[in-house]
Amino acid sequence: MAYVNIDGQKYEKELLDLAKEHTTGKGEGKLSKDEVVDLFTSAKDGTGVTDTEKATLVYIRANFEFTNAAAKDFDEAFDAL
Repeated sequence: MAYVNIDGQKYEKELLDLAKEHTTGKGEGKLSKDEVVDLFTSAKDGTGVTDTEKATLVYIRANFEFTNAAAKDFDEAFDAL
């Protein structure tokens, strides 16, 4: 598992890379409902969602743009963790 430090906080590189991949290139630059599913699938790849993965999801929510529907789905999925 690779990590990235941003302002002294450790985040999961795989989740950050996935969010960046989904918001660059073609498209509107916002995370969609399907892409939110991808993020949470990646976060749940082990026996559970780690504190680092949760912190990374919080970082993604605060620093990436979402469609309105995707933001709602993200918030609901995060609250269910």
